[in-house]
Amino acid sequence: MASPSTTPSFTDRAQLDWMISVDDHVLEHPRVWLDRLPAKYAEVAPQVVREGDEEYWVYEGKKVPTTGLGASAGRARSEFTTKPLRFDEMRPGCYDSKARLEDMNVDGVLASLCFPSFPRFCGQVFHEAEDRELALLCVQAYNDWMIDEWCGSAPGRFIPLTLIPLWDPQLAVKEIERCKDKGASGFCFSEGPSALGLPSLYDAGRYWDPVLKAAEDTGMVVCTHIGSSSRMPTTAPDCPMMVSVVLQPLNAMNNLTDWLFSGALVRFPQIKVALSEGGIGWIPATLERAAYVLDRHRYWAGKDGVSIKGQDGASLPPEVLDADLHQLFRDHIYGCFIDEEFGVANLDAIGIDNVMAETDYPHSDSSWPNSRKVIHARLAGRTDEEVYKILQGNAIRVFDFTPAPIPQV
Repeated sequence: MASPSTTPSFTDRAQLDWMISVDDHVLEHPRVWLDRLPAKYAEVAPQVVREGDEEYWVYEGKKVPTTGLGASAGRARSEFTTKPLRFDEMRPGCYDSKARLEDMNVDGVLASLCFPSFPRFCGQVFHEAEDRELALLCVQAYNDWMIDEWCGSAPGRFIPLTLIPLWDPQLAVKEIERCKDKGASGFCFSEGPSALGLPSLYDAGRYWDPVLKAAEDTGMVVCTHIGSSSRMPTTAPDCPMMVSVVLQPLNAMNNLTDWLFSGALVRFPQIKVALSEGGIGWIPATLERAAYVLDRHRYWAGKDGVSIKGQDGASLPPEVLDADLHQLFRDHIYGCFIDEEFGVANLDAIGIDNVMAETDYPHSDSSWPNSRKVIHARLAGRTDEEVYKILQGNAIRVFDFTPAPIPQV
């Protein structure tokens, strides 16, 4: 893997004042697909329909409203709601790039990487579609909009993040290469493909290897957001939604464990994987446990026909048996955080070079408009070099991204 970037000398203290957020969200405006798909698809393209006071996306006969928790920016916590919101009820920064820039400037965000909303976090909507020809065009249209319009409206202020057609690895490779040529820095991938009815990272047929090879060859970051498996952790069928919100990091923990034990990180030594919105405080304990388990159980786990408590499963991939899991993490995996006291206190156990900042704008977990204040408070006592890595340097290196100059605001 590439060595960490050289830290600049901080003659301009503004470099330490602004941050790059590697996990934000965009609510696609109503004409994203109508403006880009061939005219013959005008009636069936994803589009927003207004009926009385209700507004929702329509695609393949399904009505999908935008929930309030996904557009909470500008609202007091007491005003957060799970009820659907119309575009005219949202802060414009949710869907308008010019307005988003103004909100970024208020928050001290130099650059932002945005995950999709209507398509869901890794494009599950199009994976679930019946018309795969149209779905592929929708993926391509979204990517063109993301790169050309959303990011192109302010070069150096947005990190282009794209989708892939999950249902066809060869088409996915072509789209990764196409988007890389257009300037993309990463693509969305599922934290748990098997939950979507797709092969897992352990697949004996190596379903995902062409996609992972393309990611390695292009330098595109594989971005896995919590919830991109279309499921959230729960403790009981009747537990409150708040319980799942608390347990969100378990998705990222599962995701990291899959990457460590699948062998993919060994087979593709240059690949980079971002665990988005999963937090970081749990990482040292997970790595410690994973390394302990591998050391204690490597001998039987490498044999064929492994079965425990009636659960048949594949043996551990041979390339993992002698792997240093801590080193695999340091070489390949990157986490991010919004506001964590414990996680930041344990940055040395995680790895300074493996952590980035996020604001989660405009979701209900977002620290906007106080992100700069929050993160600097958490990083108090750290050296300038360490603060720079967390706020900007690691994101610049991992995403091979050149940010715009510091705004004069």
